[in-house]
Amino acid sequence: MKGKILIVDDEPDLRSMLRAILQEDYTVTEADSGAALQRFLPLDPPDVVLLDLRLPDANGLDLMLQLKKIWPDTEVIVLTGEATIEAAVQATKRGAYHFINKPFETQHLIVTIDRAIENRQQKEEGHSLRRAIATMSGGAAPIFQSAALQSVVRTIERVAPSDVTILITGESGSGKEVIADLIHSLSSRAKSRIIKINCAALPRELIESELFGSKKGAFTGSNADRLGLFRQAEGGTLFLDEISEMPIDTQSKLLRVLQDQEVRPVGDTSSYKINCRIIAATNRKPDEAIKDGKLREDLFYRISAISVHLPPLRERRDDIMPLANSFLKRFAAQANRTLRGFTTEAVERLTSFEWPGNVRQLQNEIQRAVLLSEGTEVNVTDLSISEIKYIPTEGHDTSFTLLEGVERNAIIQMLKETGGNKLETAKRLGIGRQTLYNKIKAYGIDV
Repeated sequence: MKGKILIVDDEPDLRSMLRAILQEDYTVTEADSGAALQRFLPLDPPDVVLLDLRLPDANGLDLMLQLKKIWPDTEVIVLTGEATIEAAVQATKRGAYHFINKPFETQHLIVTIDRAIENRQQKEEGHSLRRAIATMSGGAAPIFQSAALQSVVRTIERVAPSDVTILITGESGSGKEVIADLIHSLSSRAKSRIIKINCAALPRELIESELFGSKKGAFTGSNADRLGLFRQAEGGTLFLDEISEMPIDTQSKLLRVLQDQEVRPVGDTSSYKINCRIIAATNRKPDEAIKDGKLREDLFYRISAISVHLPPLRERRDDIMPLANSFLKRFAAQANRTLRGFTTEAVERLTSFEWPGNVRQLQNEIQRAVLLSEGTEVNVTDLSISEIKYIPTEGHDTSFTLLEGVERNAIIQMLKETGGNKLETAKRLGIGRQTLYNKIKAYGIDV
């Protein structure tokens, strides 16, 4: 779509020249006075206004205030033949994007207009992001402080409005579901539902009827027709979490559904068209999942038209304290507690910890600290995490990376604190029980 430019200038020759230069790439309209400008104000805002400071019936600086009040996101480029430093300063204070002297170089004006339109688009994206975060399902709004997360968000802002299938990768607890919520909230399907399913949580014999639906009597216990999540998500989004844990034969049927855009319920002879956007996620590295026979390669290519990798919390430490403060505020309010923040020692402990369970573990840790703290600040003694360093254990494979070693020791320590209770250990670490079992086996931990 072409950018829209409004020229406000009383010189006919200049307006004609500007129109000739700009109309190929932009939609151009004109006003020759302050009065003529008033007719445009109730209409949709242009992207850029080229404004002369001296008009026969108005002062351009006064018009600036009116323009920015009615069209706050429109960029105003001031054109003047009587440039003064004072006028430039006043125009900038009143919201001008740029100040150009007449006569001007055509190329300089075009470059300035292009940059102004880019700036306006960035503002709109920021507004859309804030609106999406405000209306997202789930708990507290996500924190995008780190450069790594901001890069992820920029990608999401570009692809969310389309219906392209997106694969989110990242460790357990890193926030993949939050990112799926954000994609849905920024999409054209935001007014419809986002339906979520954890593919690892359903028994093999039930997952197909859950996804595709089933006819009454299709199997033992099927006492009524079941619609299935694909059809329940009509017009909205279906989030398939931990897709690499889905049985391989079900993955084959899923691939057919995605290719044909229709679904056949279990035990039915008819197929039904579907209209939902697919977002998938996995905590496995896709290439390893494919190699291990956990993920069909053809399905991977079908669901990963766009791939978004969510870095673990240890790689985006700038997010730790903003997240911790957000969780503190939420859980303190729930517990009717007044907590001002964290002591210096607690901040140091939180920011130096490796967080093997990522954001979920941090959330659990802060909730626990809020309940146990006795002062007006969370102290280091209120935290269950300790300073953990990589110390190889004799008798086990020590060919781990530094981060793997830290994670291994964090699990060992938490198992000791919970008396070997794996369910409680997984809960405190913010990871699934099966994920904990897999890590215990991979790291050769004796339990």
